[in-house]
Amino acid sequence: MGVGPSSSLLGQESGLELASVADPRWPSTGDCGTFSEKLGLDSDASPSGREAAHSGRQLRLGQLVAMAIGVLAAVLVAKIGSAHDAVHEFASPVPMRGSSASTAAMDSGQIDRLNPQKQAEDLLELAIGESDGAVDQISARIDGWQGQVKWNPQIATLTTAALNSSDMRVRESGIEIELAAYGLGMNSASFDYLLRCVRSTDHARKIWALWALGLMGNRGVESEQVMRVLTTHLKDSDEESRSWAVDGLALVGGSQTIEPLLAAMHDDPSPRVRERAACGLAQSGMFTHEQRLAAVPRLLGYADDPQLDPQTHAWAFQALRDITRQRLSNDSAAWREWYAARQ
Repeated sequence: MGVGPSSSLLGQESGLELASVADPRWPSTGDCGTFSEKLGLDSDASPSGREAAHSGRQLRLGQLVAMAIGVLAAVLVAKIGSAHDAVHEFASPVPMRGSSASTAAMDSGQIDRLNPQKQAEDLLELAIGESDGAVDQISARIDGWQGQVKWNPQIATLTTAALNSSDMRVRESGIEIELAAYGLGMNSASFDYLLRCVRSTDHARKIWALWALGLMGNRGVESEQVMRVLTTHLKDSDEESRSWAVDGLALVGGSQTIEPLLAAMHDDPSPRVRERAACGLAQSGMFTHEQRLAAVPRLLGYADDPQLDPQTHAWAFQALRDITRQRLSNDSAAWREWYAARQ
């Protein structure tokens, strides 16, 4: 879903042309949205209106759709003056169209004959389908797509599918195309704009910016400052902001984000936030398998930590299964025995 400002606002604010000011969606970068479903739990971490089917390619609907329609369409359009796109709802898998992208890889000359929007869509679809050279083509063309690629339903579903890919390079391509579709360059001007959005009293704008900062930080734009901003927002009184800060940290990825995610999983008072942190550690976000393994010792402790509730214990066990690919039961002694044997 996306609603965007006219370029006049950004001309006044930062000289940027931002294609889409907000896309508050449940980040679907793994199967983690179904943690509670996997475990047969009736979790208040999946409250009414925020149930997300993350089996690869679906966006969060319900509460955030209502917020996007009610807040973004009404408030942002009134405040900014014009909307770039209509608000969209997306709930179906990526449609593998009967196009050249879904049938055979295209050479560079074929791609050149397409407009930038179609280039981005077809190349990302090829990348998701593991077509040779598609990721490299995206990397070579991404700078030229700035201001040319717009947020639409196809980009929304394709970037979601890309962020669910088991191939880290495909996930990175999804991030780069999502940033381009938002009109965010990988530069300090876009970063400064997001910082202003994070400080906004407009809640929808703020949570979108927390997500977008994670995208920017992953691509190496002010990554350390992004980490500081997102970690600071883990202390917000607002549960929704903390949830999106957790997802932003998972997007930044890297070894340095493991600790704040572990802390959020253990200490946050909200089951929703604790589940999102477990998801980020287990499957979502931009972590290598080796980086996820670094969380295993702490997760072993969480599995039977008396300070934690049974639901969080169950999420710890599920995270252990997802990370290690072991199918042990919810038995902390069995897990500790397995871990000791592999040392």
